[in-house]
Amino acid sequence: MLNAWHLPVAPFIKQQQDKLIITLWLRGDDLPQRVTLRAEVDNEEMALPMRRSGKSPAPDVVQWRGEITLQEGQPRRRYAFKLLWADRQQWFSPKGMSAFPPAKLEMFAYDCVDNGPQWVTEQIFYQIFPDRFARGQTRGEGQDKVYHHHAAGHEIIRREWDEPLTGEAGGSTFYGGDLDGISAKLPYLKELGVTALYLNPVFTAPSVHKYDTEDYRQVDPQFGGNEALLRLRHNTQREGMRMILDGVFNHSGDTHAWFDRHHRGSDGACHHPASPWRDRYSFSDDGKALDWLGYSSLPKLDFQSEALVNEIYRSEDSIVRHWLKAPWNMDGWRLDVVHMLGEAGGAKNNLHHVAGITQAAKAERADAFVFGEHFGDARQWLQQDAEDAAMNYRGFTFPLWGFLANTDISYDPQKIDAQTCIAWMEDYRAGLSHQQQLRMFNQLDSHDTARFKSLLGRDAARLPLAVVWLFSWPGVPCIYYGDEVGLDGDNDPFCRKPFPWDEKKQDRALLALYQRLAALRKTTPALRLGGCEVLYAEGDVVVFLRVLGAQRVMVAINRREACEVVLPESPLLDVEWQRMEGAGQLAEGVLTLPAISATVWKSH
Repeated sequence: MLNAWHLPVAPFIKQQQDKLIITLWLRGDDLPQRVTLRAEVDNEEMALPMRRSGKSPAPDVVQWRGEITLQEGQPRRRYAFKLLWADRQQWFSPKGMSAFPPAKLEMFAYDCVDNGPQWVTEQIFYQIFPDRFARGQTRGEGQDKVYHHHAAGHEIIRREWDEPLTGEAGGSTFYGGDLDGISAKLPYLKELGVTALYLNPVFTAPSVHKYDTEDYRQVDPQFGGNEALLRLRHNTQREGMRMILDGVFNHSGDTHAWFDRHHRGSDGACHHPASPWRDRYSFSDDGKALDWLGYSSLPKLDFQSEALVNEIYRSEDSIVRHWLKAPWNMDGWRLDVVHMLGEAGGAKNNLHHVAGITQAAKAERADAFVFGEHFGDARQWLQQDAEDAAMNYRGFTFPLWGFLANTDISYDPQKIDAQTCIAWMEDYRAGLSHQQQLRMFNQLDSHDTARFKSLLGRDAARLPLAVVWLFSWPGVPCIYYGDEVGLDGDNDPFCRKPFPWDEKKQDRALLALYQRLAALRKTTPALRLGGCEVLYAEGDVVVFLRVLGAQRVMVAINRREACEVVLPESPLLDVEWQRMEGAGQLAEGVLTLPAISATVWKSH
């Protein structure tokens, strides 16, 4: 049997001035006679010779080395290994051994130079739905105003913090959370280990969720207005926290002055064919505005309009650039349903405009982080560098749901074993460069899904397994507010309950787990920057390794009965281990795992 090891991190990859030194480890009875490195120069495939090294990293391991020049070619270096015998060949890539060459987008990929925001991998994000996180002690004028919510057809509803959430009037029910409330809770977030905030929309809009934007340049008075956002920004900067805003550029709300469905005083496009903003929207032949997925209160923006393009992202004081400038100095944007944005009421020229938004953000702030919301496959946008990263539903959240909660995003049954789960995750990762993988935005749930705790149902004991996975899989972890204290809730609106600040209503053991894992990640570069090698994935057990230089972290997830797992022989495991989390045991290459457990070991 032939075994091969390579990850796009040290000790397998090293930059020396104008070249990358690429190393492959092999062990087996029938070693190849030659190995070549399949790389490319400006998209042209090249076969580069590799030489067998006289040094061995471990007993019986043969080391082959090759070089990729950095003086020419594209920044994203893609490569695979061709193993040759006298009468046959095999190929080795991120998906393992193959009898035929791997597809270009399924090869190892390493960005050199990496132009993405370097700070992102160091973060632990926290997502806040502003109305439901915390109320400030003082309330300003306009924060408790009751008004008619046209989309709902009734007045908005005001509730006290401890009143239960109901299914009625989900978009019109306000609990009074605001930006000063977030400021007041920064010490709590810092103690949790949070270093970056992602806020759901804060701009003026009639609904509680604010995805129906009324004014992209003003913060909603209910949240405290521009002054409260500026206070929060100054407070986060003082605490060393990054801050990301939610950009809703696929559609506006129908109360926006550009559209003005409800005759609030502008020459809005809805009722005026001669409106100066008419070309910012698309209309059918009978004059009806094209909307987003049948929601008439969310008319689609039409990026055929040069004026709209300039207003959203192209001009120097565009909306995208405005909030990245002083005094706001935001760190980037999360882009709502960005794959649907485009021209003529649809997604025509989508990639062009998404890339334009990202480029505009980078023009204002070189290290801005721009990531998209994609429930589907985001790799089309990532492989063309239209975004820095994406919400990693397809590559992390959904496989984990299937394995631990036996459900999919449609809440249909999906029972998968460990092998299927890991095949899904690894297949997705194979299409991304190592650096892109590290910036993917990993979550267990969000404001658009049921809470993971509720999805588990009777399997709630598996919740800590998912938390360990969140903090240890490649990508940047994001905690959806309240998950860390055991907040539950089915799909919208119940996944948006007010945060339970009464400690008697909190799962303090779960909170402590989050705190320990955040601290472990902060002190362990391999968890933030390392490559990932899956060691075992069968039945109910997943075991994977994070590798960076000489540092190793091993994670074992067992969703059912206690068991033993014999680890494969690997030179990557030749270290002394210290257990950091969980109750599993490791002795002489055998893991003894308790029932429903997650255990983390770290190399000395």
